Amino acid sequence: MDTIEAIKTRRSVRKYADTTVEPEKLQAILEAVQASPSWSNMQCCRMIVVQSAATRAKISELSFVESFFATYGYKTNPAQKALADAPVVIVLCAIPEKSGEMGGQPYYMADAGIASENLMLAAHAVGLASVFVGVFDEEQLGELLEIPPGVRIIGLFPIGYSATEPKAGPPRKSLDETVHYEKWRS
Repeated sequence: MDTIEAIKTRRSVRKYADTTVEPEKLQAILEAVQASPSWSNMQCCRMIVVQSAATRAKISELSFVESFFATYGYKTNPAQKALADAPVVIVLCAIPEKSGEMGGQPYYMADAGIASENLMLAAHAVGLASVFVGVFDEEQLGELLEIPPGVRIIGLFPIGYSATEPKAGPPRKSLDETVHYEKWRS
């Protein structure tokens, strides 16, 4: 699959088929994350691959943060079931001290954002589906997965085969609305 096509056709999927992910496809995804550019090539990102149904179920429970979702009127996290049902969950972490900082701006989040996109595009390229889940109880999840102090959990990524044909994506804003040339215009 061509890169531009992959970018334009990737969709966030929250319903997964009960089908095992082939090890070579998972390996391709992990290698794509590993190949992500990072601040001064410090490679601050780390991944935990979770395939245990019991652990995925617990991760799903920890992805509901009532105070956050109540603000938006949700009684559940829309991606919560995906974490339990997908055959694989990749927990993307970053070690802030292994990335740079300039002018008070920490770059580990930029490093992790690039790695996240590589992860989702690689999954799509090998015929798998994914979604970024960014709400979770970081402290409890860290305890569950025995993540050492100082390591931040950036996101959860259920990975698997989509249970349905993903719909076309929502309309995007026009380039006239989002691109400025030479300087910002009103």
